[in-house]
Amino acid sequence: MIARLFSKTLCLSLLLCGSCLAAEPPQPATRPAPPLQREMPLQATLPNGLRVVIVPDRLAPVVSTEINYLAGSAAAPAGFPGTAHALEHMMFRGSQGLDRDQMAAIGARLGGSYNADTTENVTQFFYTAPAENLDVLLHIEALRMKGLTLAAEDWAHERGAIEQEVSRDMSSPGYVYLARLQSILFAGTPYEHDALGTRASFDRTDTALLRRFYRDWYAPNNAILVITGAVDPTETLEMVRNAFGSIPSRRLPPRPEIHPGPVHAQTLRFPTDYPVGLVAIASRMPGQNGSDYAAARILADVLSSQRGALYELVPQGRALLASFDFVTKADAGIGIALAAFPKGGSPAPLQARMKEILRTLRENGVPADLVEAAKRKELAQLGFAANSISGLAESWSEAQAIMGLQSPDDEAAAFAAVTPEDVNRLARQVLDPQQSITAILTPRDGGHPVTEKGFGGSESFASTPDHPVTLPQWANDSLLALHPPQPAGKPASFTLPNGLRLIVRPASVSHTINLYGTIRQNEDMQEPPGKEGIADITDELFRYGSTSHDRIGLQKAFDDIAATESAGADFSLSVLTPDFARGLDLLAENELHPALPEAAFKVVRANTAASLSGLLHSPDYLFSRAVQAAVSPAGDPSLRQPDPARIMKLTLADCRAFWAAAYRPDLTTIVITGDITPDAAYNAISHAFGAWRATGPTPVVDLPPRPDSRARVTHVPDPSSMQATVSLPESLGLTVADPDHFALNMGNEILGSGFSSRLYRDLRVRTGYVYTVRSHLTWKRHRSAYSISFGADPDKVAAARTAAVHDIMAMQAQPVSEDELAMARAGMLRSLALQSASLDTIAAGYLHFSDLDLPLNQNDIAAQAYYTMDATTIRDAMRKWIRPADLAQIIKGPPETP
Repeated sequence: MIARLFSKTLCLSLLLCGSCLAAEPPQPATRPAPPLQREMPLQATLPNGLRVVIVPDRLAPVVSTEINYLAGSAAAPAGFPGTAHALEHMMFRGSQGLDRDQMAAIGARLGGSYNADTTENVTQFFYTAPAENLDVLLHIEALRMKGLTLAAEDWAHERGAIEQEVSRDMSSPGYVYLARLQSILFAGTPYEHDALGTRASFDRTDTALLRRFYRDWYAPNNAILVITGAVDPTETLEMVRNAFGSIPSRRLPPRPEIHPGPVHAQTLRFPTDYPVGLVAIASRMPGQNGSDYAAARILADVLSSQRGALYELVPQGRALLASFDFVTKADAGIGIALAAFPKGGSPAPLQARMKEILRTLRENGVPADLVEAAKRKELAQLGFAANSISGLAESWSEAQAIMGLQSPDDEAAAFAAVTPEDVNRLARQVLDPQQSITAILTPRDGGHPVTEKGFGGSESFASTPDHPVTLPQWANDSLLALHPPQPAGKPASFTLPNGLRLIVRPASVSHTINLYGTIRQNEDMQEPPGKEGIADITDELFRYGSTSHDRIGLQKAFDDIAATESAGADFSLSVLTPDFARGLDLLAENELHPALPEAAFKVVRANTAASLSGLLHSPDYLFSRAVQAAVSPAGDPSLRQPDPARIMKLTLADCRAFWAAAYRPDLTTIVITGDITPDAAYNAISHAFGAWRATGPTPVVDLPPRPDSRARVTHVPDPSSMQATVSLPESLGLTVADPDHFALNMGNEILGSGFSSRLYRDLRVRTGYVYTVRSHLTWKRHRSAYSISFGADPDKVAAARTAAVHDIMAMQAQPVSEDELAMARAGMLRSLALQSASLDTIAAGYLHFSDLDLPLNQNDIAAQAYYTMDATTIRDAMRKWIRPADLAQIIKGPPETP
C-alpha cells in the first residue's frame, strides 16, 4: 500500500502529465537477429499535399490511424493560448455529413479507443479499431478535415467542459510548477504557455476565432496520416486517396519560431498536497527536431540511470527518491533533476548535494560506460514498437510529425553516432548552474476528512429523451452487421511441478520477448499484526541486488544486454530475443535469491517511515482511504494501515520471514509473449524457476466477503485543488463468478463507460458540469464494487451527482433502447477483439484471468454472453445489484466544497 500510493504520487511522469506533453517514442534496436518476414512500410504524398504512412503489422486484425496536424498551441493567436486545444475538442462536435451524435454512436459501435492530444507544435487524433472498419475511420477524419461544423451552441457546451479540464490541471501542484517553469524558460516565445489554455482566454474565445485557426492550419498539406496494423498497403493507399483526394490544399501561414533568450538562475517555492517535499533543478534542453536531441536523450538516460550519482542519493539514505526527467518538445525541451525529502525536513542538504552532483558531471564528464549503456537501451527499444499496433502508430507519428524524420529508424543512426564527447559537450552547456531554475515543493497538511450523514444542495435534473441515431450509409454498411463471436486461439498453458503457472502467447512481429509475472499477495491478509509495512519494505529491497550481484553489478548486467527488469511481488523482463536466456537467468537470480542486505534494509525502513509520515496526512491518501472505508465494514482487514513508529521497529528478520512465507511458486503466474515457442518458454522457465519450492501452509490472500455498504458523505480538504474530485462508491453483493456480472458490465457500458455513455452525455455534453466522468465495476474473487467518479467545480458537484443518480434510476426503471443495446453490444464485442492488439494487453488479460481464477478463454465466454444479451436482462441486473440510495460520496477539493 505504501509503495503503490507513494510511487503514484511522486512519479515525475505523473507530476508533469498534461495535454502539452507527448508520449516518449520507442527507439530502434541493433542486436543481430534472423530477419522477420515483414512487409515494408509505404509512404506517399497525395497531390493535395497529404503525407501518408502505412505500416503493416500482423499482430492482430486491428488497425490504428493517427492524423497529425502540424500546428499546436505555439500557433495560437496572442492572448488565446488554448485555441489549438479548444479546436481539438470541437473536432468531436460534428462536421458536415457527420453530426456529434453520429460520431459518438460510431465510436461506441467501433469499440476501440479514440481520442486526441494537443502539444505546442502538433495536434493528433487517433483511433484504434478492427481492421475491417478502416474505411469508417478514414471517412471520419476526411469529413473533419473537409468541413468542421463549429456551431456556437456546441462551443458553449464544450467550453464548460474544457474549463473543467483547466481546473483539474490547475489543481495539480506538479502542473502548476511545470507551467511556471515553462513560462520562465521560454519567456517571450510561443512556448511561454503550454497547450492547455486558461479559463479567462476560453471565456473570450468564440467560434469565429476557432474557425480562423481551423482554416489556417487544418489542411491536407499540413497533415501526416499514419496507419498501422493488419492492412494491405496498396489497397489502403487507394482508400486514402478516395477519402482525402478531393480536399484542396491551402496556403499556410508562417510558422511560429522559437528563439528563447537567456535564462537567469532563480529559486521558486510551491506548497503542495504531496506527502513529501521535492527539490527540482531544471534546465533548458534541445528539442526533438534539433541536431543535439540524440545526445540530449542519452544524457537524460545517464542522469536517470540507477548506476548514476543522482539515483545513488536513495541507497545512501539522502533522498526518498531521485530521478531525471526529460520533458520533450519539438523546438526545445526541459531537463529536470528531482529528489524527495521527508515532510517537515529541510531541503537545503539535499539541494546542495544535487547541485554538487550536477556540477561534478558538468566539469568532469559523464561515465563513458553509462553513455554506451544508454545508447544500447535507446537502440533496443525500437524492437518493441511492433508489439503494439497503436504504439507503432505513435512511434511513426513522433518521428515524422515532431522530429522531422523519415522513419523511426533514422533515430537509430543518430543514437549510434552519439559519443561521450557529444554528451559531455551538451552537459557543459545545459547543466550550467547560472541558467538553472530551482524549485522547492513543500508539503502542507490538507486537513482532516469530515464525515456527514446526508446529502445537501441537490437540484432537479431532467434528461433530454433518448433518441435513435441514424448513421450515414457508409458507416451503417461497415458497422451494423455483427457476426457471431468466433473463439480466439488459446495460449499454451503449463503448470510446473512446484505449482508455478506458465502461460505462453507466441508472436512473430519482432525479435523481442516480454515476461510478466505476479505472485498473489495481499498485505492486508498476510502481514502479521503490528508488522504493517513489511510487505512494501520487502518488495523495495529487490532493487538492492541478489546474493550473486550487488545492486550496481546486477543493474550493469541488465544494461549490458539492454534489458528492462523489475523484481518483487510483480516482476517483469523485456529483452531482445538473442539475450532472453541471459536476462531470464538474471531475473530468476534477483527474484529467488534477493540479497536483502542489512544496510539497505535500514535505509529502506527509514525512507518508508519518513515517507509514511507525510503520506498519512496527504489529501490523495485520505481520499483513497475514505473511499475504502465507505465500502468496507469497521475493522475490515483492508482498513489496516502502517504507523511510522512501528515501521522503525521492524527488523531484517521480519523482512526475511515475510519473504519466505509470501514469495511462493504455487501462488505465481508467469506470462511470456513474443518471439518464442511454448516449448522453448517452458524449458527456459523450468530451468530458471523449477527448483523454487514453497514452504509452510498456503497463505490466505483473499479478503472475505463483506456486507452491503451504506450511504455516507466525506469531505477531504485539499487547499491545492481548484476542482473537486468526487467518488460515489458502494460495495456489491455478487462476484465475478455470478453470470449477472456480464449484464452489469453491459449496463455499465451504456451508463458510464466512454464518450457515448449516458453519464458522459448528461454530465458533460449537455451541461458542462464535469470534464471527465466514468462509472466503474471492480471484480475480485470474493468482493466487488461499483462507483462513479468525476471532477467538477465545487458549485457543480451537487448537480453532477443528482444527474448521475438520475441516470442510474432511469436504467433501473426501463429497459435500455434497442439503439443503445446495439451500440453497447457492438462496442463490447469489438473491444474484446481489440485486446489482442498489444502484447502488453494480452499478457495483462491472462494475468487478470488467473488472479480471478477464471478460464483463459474468458473473453470468448464474455463475447457469447454479450452477443445474446437483451435489454430486460440488463435492467433486471441493474435493479437487483445497484443501490442508488447506498452510494457514498467522497469529495477531495477546496475546503469550501459543499
